[in-house]
Amino acid sequence: NRDHTVPLSDEALSVLEMMKSLSGGREFIFPSRIKPTQPMNSQTVNAALKRAGLGGVLVSHGLRSIASTALNEEGFPPDVIEAALAHVDKNEVRRAYNRSDYLEQRRPMMQWWADFVKAADSGSIV
Repeated sequence: NRDHTVPLSDEALSVLEMMKSLSGGREFIFPSRIKPTQPMNSQTVNAALKRAGLGGVLVSHGLRSIASTALNEEGFPPDVIEAALAHVDKNEVRRAYNRSDYLEQRRPMMQWWADFVKAADSGSIV
């Protein structure tokens, strides 16, 4: 495991603020339903997708694939996209020399993604 910093879009920050107010001062904004002193289980998103009728069609990792595809098609630099996905460069020499987290380049990319999702949700994107 290694640290991974994620620049959040305005929309993501709004969701976190709303959830914080609903969390009752708990340690986790998204606590486990069964054990509120623990974080939500990593499979919670997959369970929600199944409840939404998307079981067998979409899993949480597929959302990462959709984002990667859209960001690449929009022309964002591949290294920036890979950094956002927390992927490690397989080329050991390149990885040893390039230690950038591309944080500043990822900020506008994450906002673009939030805007894209919002437009898709409104039916503006087919």
